[in-house]
Amino acid sequence: MSKQIAIVEDEPAILGNYTDVLKRHGYMVTGYADRQKALSDFRNQLPDLAILDIGLGDDVDGGFELCRELRALSPTIPIIFLTARDSELDTVSGLRLGADDYLTKDISLTHLTARIAALFRRTEALQQVVQQEKVLIRGHLHMDMDRLQINWKEQPVDLTVTEIWFVHALANHPGHVRTREQLMEAANILVDSSSISTHIKRIRRKFAAVDSEFDAIETIYGMGYRWNSSN
Repeated sequence: MSKQIAIVEDEPAILGNYTDVLKRHGYMVTGYADRQKALSDFRNQLPDLAILDIGLGDDVDGGFELCRELRALSPTIPIIFLTARDSELDTVSGLRLGADDYLTKDISLTHLTARIAALFRRTEALQQVVQQEKVLIRGHLHMDMDRLQINWKEQPVDLTVTEIWFVHALANHPGHVRTREQLMEAANILVDSSSISTHIKRIRRKFAAVDSEFDAIETIYGMGYRWNSSN
């Protein structure tokens, strides 16, 4: 069955171009010019992946708000920002809001479709992990890969697909250092080191929200990160 992609983009020509390309790659595509219509449809039925621009007409940060609202509806749906805004602040803001990827509009269409395919591969790979190991328990951590539910000290922690991969890669080998390159490989993404740091900070904040003393993810400066085997 074809994957359903939603594109929220206020420029008709750009929206039409992306829609045509993705349809030629076998995806079902629905386009939206504004946040309100997109959110209304998302509340009724979620797409398999969402591509968001940040500025939506007069709503200069509408994409950020839509990302926040979409994340509230689903912690795991893959979200990509595709925007002309290329500042580091915008990139970090997008990732902190829970986006899985942040791309600028100067990216080639070939590269864009490759990044989309990579996100879908990660989702499918999670299902393979489910078949191999439905539950991962590391001290206070309980990962139910069948339901994509993560608990810490019996409290739920809502993580994105990218964040689930990072935690699984670390917790699956407690005490072992995972480099940023290994984390990218585990999550099947290609980003810079600062983006990895942003994801890790967001993961820590989510765990800290249920346990202010959370310290299971250690930074090994100059090397990467590891899951504290004592937790």
